[in-house]
This record gives sequence, structure tokens and C-alpha cells, in this order.
Amino acid sequence: MATDSDKWQPYRHPMPKESPPELVIPDAIPADERVWVPVDENVWFRPLCLAASRGYWMNLLRVRRAGVLSRHRHPQPVHGYVIKGRWRYLEHDWVATEGGYVYEAPGETHTLVVDPDVDEMITLFQVNGAMIYVDPDGRCTGYDDVFTRIDKCRAHYAAVGLGADYVDRFIR
Repeated sequence: MATDSDKWQPYRHPMPKESPPELVIPDAIPADERVWVPVDENVWFRPLCLAASRGYWMNLLRVRRAGVLSRHRHPQPVHGYVIKGRWRYLEHDWVATEGGYVYEAPGETHTLVVDPDVDEMITLFQVNGAMIYVDPDGRCTGYDDVFTRIDKCRAHYAAVGLGADYVDRFIR
């Protein structure tokens, strides 16, 4: 039977050797603007976890100024939590607002919009699998997956002086 003092004892054994190290990011919204990777005009993402071994990524999406971001389809689920501002999809009548959670089902195709009265939007997204960019008729125009995201980070971090290997801290 465990005693009350046992509750305050750390685990005494080594972690499995195959287990990757924990990933702790104390400044998820970074002070250094160079950490934000540009996606489009007034649109950036900030990688948090690039899970190459599992095929997903976690990132903050930041939009400054209004606009239509991208029309895309998800073959796997996506989870989002709105930290700041709000956004919506042209294909739906709901609005994702600050403090709100969004679950996007596999097969969903939508067009993300930030309206003109929103100065800044930041949303935490977990994207599983890929984002397949499509035209209004569903024809594929491109895609992103964890590997293209890693490549974009490497190129950006090299260009802004952080070094191409800066992204390695987020890869698991």
C-alpha cells in the first residue's frame, strides 16, 4: 500500500530507451518574430510539434489582417483551439471565437476566412495527415504534410539567421 509520502516520490526507473525526449516550449507565442514561418501575406505558422514518425503537426496559425487563407480538404481529423480573435469557414454558418474549440472531421473541405474587423487571429491546430489544397470544384492544387512543413521551417529559419537546424527541436 502506498503511503502519503510515496505520492511525492518521482518514478525511480529509466524511461524506455525508444521513447523520444519530452518537448516543452515555454514561449509558445514567441517574442522572436523570426520563429513564425510565413505561409502567405499576413499569415504565419509557429511549429510546436512536428511528429514526423506519426504524420501530424501541432502549430499556431497567426493571421494579421483580413482575408481568405486557403481552401483545403482533410483526410484525417483536425483539432483547433482559438487563442485570439476569430475565424470562420465560407462553407459553414458558425464562427470559431476566442476560447472556442473546433473539431474538423475527415473528408471536410473548407475555406478559412478572417473577417476585416479582426486585427489578429491565433489558433492552435493539430493537423493529422495532410491538408490537400483544392480549387472550388475540388481539384487538387497542392498539399502540406508534416514533411513539407519541416522543409518550410528549415528554409525559413536558414534565411532569417536561426539556422536550418533550428526546426530540429520540434521534430519527434
